[in-house]
Amino acid sequence: MSESMPPRALFAMNPVHLPELFPPRLMTRVQQLAQVDPTLVVEDFSDPAVAEALGGAEVLVTGWGCPHIGAETLAAAPRLRAVLHAGGSVRHLVGESFWERGLALSSAVHANALPVAEYTLAMILLAGKDAFGLRERFRAERVYPAPTEYAGVGNLGRRVGLIGASRVGRRVVELLRPLDLSVALYDPYVEAAEVAELGAVPLELDELLRTSDIVSVHAPDIPQTRRMLSRERLALIPDGGVLINTSRGALVDHTALTGELVSGRLSAVLDVTDPEPLPADSPLYGLPNVFLTPHIAGSLGNELARLGGTVISELERLTAGLPPAHPVHRAELAISA
Repeated sequence: MSESMPPRALFAMNPVHLPELFPPRLMTRVQQLAQVDPTLVVEDFSDPAVAEALGGAEVLVTGWGCPHIGAETLAAAPRLRAVLHAGGSVRHLVGESFWERGLALSSAVHANALPVAEYTLAMILLAGKDAFGLRERFRAERVYPAPTEYAGVGNLGRRVGLIGASRVGRRVVELLRPLDLSVALYDPYVEAAEVAELGAVPLELDELLRTSDIVSVHAPDIPQTRRMLSRERLALIPDGGVLINTSRGALVDHTALTGELVSGRLSAVLDVTDPEPLPADSPLYGLPNVFLTPHIAGSLGNELARLGGTVISELERLTAGLPPAHPVHRAELAISA
């Protein structure tokens, strides 16, 4: 990047996200760091109206809804040096031609992990108190349960099993560390010593499922993880266990899960499902042991500015001649979201 002239940048995303990612204070900072037109937000790189801007762009600031950055787009952007993504996954954003060009790629995935981990912590603690089930019972019966009916309720010493040492999974371990909970973690790509260093007990998946009161899913959606929680594995979770999924619905056999939930053997907190959303006639909407939310665990509302702030930090580094603080490497994509 030139030290004397701010780089030319171009926004590429669904325009509805731009003011949420870059509210006025942050947009002012972007314009201090780069030559950028905040009224031009690209949704189609092949649009002739954006050809000139694309041709001069040194930085693409991307977000949800950004079109794929393929070979034709790269050919139309000869000055491009970096893509700064104000979102999490970049799996579908770039292809082989991008890596062959040797461009820098940064993601705000670490920032997006924070609200997901916070949501997960809240759900773990509420599930341990059986807050969802007791709320449904209280609403229906409108009397307090007898003290003897609280047996087994509480978070003291409860085993929480986390699947995946992703950024979210690691942050959840950190958030759980001060609490009187036992935390186990399964991730085939992380050595047992590293899991222990994080503050969790390393376990194989089946053993984790057999011994956990609450199971929370934080693995990426890759071919190796599709339906990893099969009918047989769901059956390993003890009676009365709780499954929390904030990752992707495809990691769970939803037909088998529906059976477990309809029977009442398990409970679930599901922010993601398969399909998404569930059909309107799905029994899960009405079950007292199922807490469904509409994919809200990730950044929403004012949390989106955190993602925009991450892009600004990366833009500051680029203009100072420094590499991204949160780079995405080609080899990572095979085992990440």
